[in-house]
Amino acid sequence: MNKDNKVRIYNRLFFKLYRNYALMLIITAALIGFIFMWLYQKMTMDNIVAELRSQAKAVSEETTNYIEDDNEKEYLEYLEYISSLEEVNDWDIWTYSNPKATVPMDESMLTGDAYEDIIDAPEYKEYVPIINSAFEGKSKNVERFDNIYENNTITLGYPVLGENGEVVGAVLVIQEVNEQPEIVSSSLGLIVISIIVSLGISFGIVIIFATELSLPISRMRVTALELAGGNYQSKTGVKRNDEIGDLAKTVDILSEKLLENDIERKKLDQMRLDFFANVSHELRTPITVIRAYTETLVDGMVQDKEKVGQYYNRMLSECKSMERLVGDLLILSKMQNPDFAIEKEPVNLQQVFDDIIRSAGAIADKKDITIEVKKDSPYSMILGDYDRLRQMFMVILDNAIKFSEENKTVHINLSKTDKIKVSIKDEGIGIEPSDIANIFEKFYKSNLRQNASGTGLGLAIAKQIAIKHEGTIEVNSIPGDGSEFVFTFNPLNMEYE
Repeated sequence: MNKDNKVRIYNRLFFKLYRNYALMLIITAALIGFIFMWLYQKMTMDNIVAELRSQAKAVSEETTNYIEDDNEKEYLEYLEYISSLEEVNDWDIWTYSNPKATVPMDESMLTGDAYEDIIDAPEYKEYVPIINSAFEGKSKNVERFDNIYENNTITLGYPVLGENGEVVGAVLVIQEVNEQPEIVSSSLGLIVISIIVSLGISFGIVIIFATELSLPISRMRVTALELAGGNYQSKTGVKRNDEIGDLAKTVDILSEKLLENDIERKKLDQMRLDFFANVSHELRTPITVIRAYTETLVDGMVQDKEKVGQYYNRMLSECKSMERLVGDLLILSKMQNPDFAIEKEPVNLQQVFDDIIRSAGAIADKKDITIEVKKDSPYSMILGDYDRLRQMFMVILDNAIKFSEENKTVHINLSKTDKIKVSIKDEGIGIEPSDIANIFEKFYKSNLRQNASGTGLGLAIAKQIAIKHEGTIEVNSIPGDGSEFVFTFNPLNMEYE
């Protein structure tokens, strides 16, 4: 894959983040501006209405007081005060008498036309419902375009009470609101400027945010392409303490695992090549010997019966050697197969060693080697395959005898604590430190004469059998002072009488 393949700008994560965030900001700013302007306009109108109602209430209460005191002269002076309020606040304050009242307001207290005169007048038809509402004892306000003023106005009506709380009239307060749109427009300009400045700052922030988000992802993409191309040493280089950092760490871990697997694969490939080379080498000698003897016999070059018998015996010996090699390879192949499961049953290791000591006794007697066994319990029970365990211990015991000089002792010790420990120690020539790390490898053989007839598979098979039994095998050796192989297994807890 090409790590430099280009992505169109409108498909890049940075562009999508910037576009979506910018769109979100613009919509949010527009909504906030709209809501603010609506609230501002509503609040302004509510304040005007509240002020008009307060003034209308004050006029109503003063009028009521003059009515109760029957003091028309002082009320005329109050009307001059109302006129000054109208000039200062740009209001129009009209008072109307309720014709349905028992004692309506006196005509001298009215500042507007008579109620009867405005009922049928077209220019006053919008005021009549407000006045009638006040006559009913209710305060009502209307915001509309007024044809008389030729402007937007707020008109508010308020009842005037007489004696006994009867509604004897109404106060009508009117104010033009032509300045309010201008105030709203100027406020809108300030809001727009604020929105533009805020958007500019926000766009700068979103560029930084989008870059911090998209750059690590871009690095991970490049690293993934490098890994796909076989460069398993590639790393993201992203160090963050968040989800993106965790993802980058995961990619780096994947890189390390792929590198390890690649190294392991190469190692296995080399081992496979070495295996075939070793097998070819091991089989070449006996096949060459058999062929040479066979050709000699076929050509009739040897006529002596005793000589012919020697040739046949040597050919038989080489066939047995190849048979043993092939058998060991099959066993090792089975042991190394992770899907191969051995059949396990309770096994007493004491019986296993009694069996292999009898078998190895003849070999040990030829070299006057003593096999000494120590055990701290009559039972050393584990779950395992009796034949495989016997084969494993027999490999180690056979090597202990093979590499020991005459008149020596092989020490076998079985002990049990939380684990079952088996030690097989000889007094032989020992193992060189440089060889210890390789003795469990397939076909590995030292140059000692004792290894001349071996296949180099015995210890490899022994280790695989130990692994299949969930055990371990370790070796300790000092050249010239013998070797010790130590096995460890999980015990099988059983009650014995």
